[in-house]
Amino acid sequence: MQLNQSVRFHVRKVAVCGAGVMGAQIAAHCVNAGVPVVLFDLPAKQGDKNAIAQKAIAQLRKFKPAPLGSPDLADLITPANYEEDLAKLADCDLVIEAIAERMDWKRDLYHKLAPAIRPDAIVASNTSGLSITELAQALPESLRQRFCGVHFFNPPRYMSLVELIPTVDTQPELLDTLETFLVSQLGKSVVRAKDTPNFVGNRIGVFGILSVFAQAEKFGLSYEQVDDLTGTRLGRAKSGTFRTADVVGLDTLAHVIGTMHEQLPNDPFHAHFGVPPVLAALIEQGALGQKTGVGFFRREGKAILRLDPATKQYVPADAKIDESVAAMLAERDPAKKLKALHDSDHPQAQFVWAVLRDSFHYSAVHLADIAGTARHLDQAMKWGFGHAQGPFEIWQAAGWRQVAEWLQQDIKNGKALSDAPLPEWVTRGPVWEAQGVHTSAGSWNPREQRFEGRSQLPVYQRQIGAPRMVGEADALETITVYEDDAVRCWTLPAPHPQDVLILSFKTKMNTISPQVVQGIMHAVDLAEASYQALVIGQSGEPFSAGADLAAMLPAFKQGGSAALEPIEREMQDMAQRLRYAQVPVVAALAGMALGGGCELAVHCAHRVAHFETYIGLVEAGIGLVPGAGGLAYCARRAAQQQAESAPDAPLLACLKKFALSVATAQVSTSALDARHIGYLLPSDTIVMQRYELLYVAVRQARTLADSGYRPPLARRFPVAGRDAIATLTAQLVNMKVGGYISEHDFTVAQNVAHVICGGDVDPDSMVDDAWMLTLEREAFLHLLMQPKTQERIAGLLKTGKPVRN
Repeated sequence: MQLNQSVRFHVRKVAVCGAGVMGAQIAAHCVNAGVPVVLFDLPAKQGDKNAIAQKAIAQLRKFKPAPLGSPDLADLITPANYEEDLAKLADCDLVIEAIAERMDWKRDLYHKLAPAIRPDAIVASNTSGLSITELAQALPESLRQRFCGVHFFNPPRYMSLVELIPTVDTQPELLDTLETFLVSQLGKSVVRAKDTPNFVGNRIGVFGILSVFAQAEKFGLSYEQVDDLTGTRLGRAKSGTFRTADVVGLDTLAHVIGTMHEQLPNDPFHAHFGVPPVLAALIEQGALGQKTGVGFFRREGKAILRLDPATKQYVPADAKIDESVAAMLAERDPAKKLKALHDSDHPQAQFVWAVLRDSFHYSAVHLADIAGTARHLDQAMKWGFGHAQGPFEIWQAAGWRQVAEWLQQDIKNGKALSDAPLPEWVTRGPVWEAQGVHTSAGSWNPREQRFEGRSQLPVYQRQIGAPRMVGEADALETITVYEDDAVRCWTLPAPHPQDVLILSFKTKMNTISPQVVQGIMHAVDLAEASYQALVIGQSGEPFSAGADLAAMLPAFKQGGSAALEPIEREMQDMAQRLRYAQVPVVAALAGMALGGGCELAVHCAHRVAHFETYIGLVEAGIGLVPGAGGLAYCARRAAQQQAESAPDAPLLACLKKFALSVATAQVSTSALDARHIGYLLPSDTIVMQRYELLYVAVRQARTLADSGYRPPLARRFPVAGRDAIATLTAQLVNMKVGGYISEHDFTVAQNVAHVICGGDVDPDSMVDDAWMLTLEREAFLHLLMQPKTQERIAGLLKTGKPVRN
């Protein structure tokens, strides 16, 4: 049966077969996106037949990091078993198999599921490396054209990469449909892989880990030195290589290595595909990494110990990398950096060069076999392994021809892990002439011998600001309307709406400096004068880490709190200007929206938030109260909630949640959690795909304008008053006596309570914005003069971490 392309295919419900750690977390992420799931597993031998699936669902509420955006989402997952519930498959549009990596088990399951699967459903396996073509043979011929691999990376909520692997029978239209769902509805980054062992990400990534094992032993480096050299200094995950292996699980790593060893006997690098002896020994001892508490590293109290492979004992992990090598890795010019590493005779530098060389070599030799283009391979490493750049990007940025010559020399001299020659396309033809695999025309496809552009699926036309590859042309030529050192006002080109102004910040972490405040006010003026709406959003992340304390420090040092009073008042004026703007202002939120960034967002007409947005009024952490209208918003919103849903309840019942969140500097764990706290409204939009954020925000702003948007009227609202302050203060005293908060925490929280309850007034007194902002400003400036607050601010500016005092 062919997919009917005249009717849009909707994934209304998903079945996940296999309630293990991976299957349960795939189910969790589907419900994060609002897609209900039936989670299948074997029938329990005793009691409720769904007990296995039920236990897996219950565990989702406890996992760290949390797979669910909100614990109550677990209720959208229906437990099921293969004995009694196969009829439930008839309601499912997508069936994902996620059981253990055993070909025989998977085949048996397919035989059982096939008769119950709906004729137009999509069927997919989450295998991490087994042959999709071989798995398909276990399905009836009628199902094979609707079957493919869909390999999520662990943990599914947080890891962007999903590999999509077709067989020769898979309908191309089905792949397009599934890719669209994965990208837009689940927020994933899709790479289409060829049906080869371990596909793309694990094939290149695990080879890279094996290279690190080999080269670390060759150059005599300890595990903590290797992790330092292969972590953030190299543009990779902070945990480096061996700590990452401990987190993933040493048995899991060994399994993937075993797959390569068994299924790739003719790979020219096969000699290095064995499980390293030190890894095998750890597994034999039951030391599997983080899940058993011991692996390459072990924690004793606060101390971190690492395995000494020579003595088999755990010793302090305190070896450092050489300062000269650290300086090489800190070099910003890629060509200079790689030349320094290549030319150095220091073993640590030679180790880094060898690891990079091995990744370049292996990627070039196998590109044609495992991926369509060089872009797919690089993206797999960035999205699946957290690398800042893929191997081809690093190579190209450092100078394609020079690095190719170094590679050839090392292969010739026996320094490489294999004597396999570089493919001809590396050293002659279009790639050699273009000096790289990524160009304005696209990325190199070695099978077709041409540069191939990005996917033209309509879903990708919704993405704005998605990162480009090294050497690749920008996707959009945006139009700058106004720009200074702090902000940029711009619009999108056609066919996007060009009458919606977009404002982006240019400060570090998109913090809000006095100059940014002025830029926001100017943007509102421009929007009211010449545009239909204004969107505040960034091309990257975060939305905003809050007020720029460093920019305000000189004024404070010169004139104390009195010098900051005008700056504080301007921040409040900015928030009010946004709230009462004559055009709709929409905040496009992603990453962090903290402190002043949260205050900015809550005063906009609407918010469009990426699912992974972490929002909070965190000023209490540095000894302050929110100073740009944040507490005024909380008081006003609590009054609205009382009027809407609990008119007979005391106002404090609605206010308490806000007071606790602010006093404890709570940050939401997702956009859904921010909605629960109250920083997002039920009417605000949550999107799963980060790079659709501006697309949706611009259209949402235009829709508000088209619907005759009017700003809210300035109304008085009730506050909880002195009785609520007394109640909150009594609770704070208990927390202080119990040792949960410090004396200064208590002082700050008292100020929060005083302001958020409207000050020393009768319960349900009616106040206006000006009253609340005055209370807020006075508390902010008062706390700013406290020595312990100044200690916290100084500590944050010096170390980037809040000081507890």
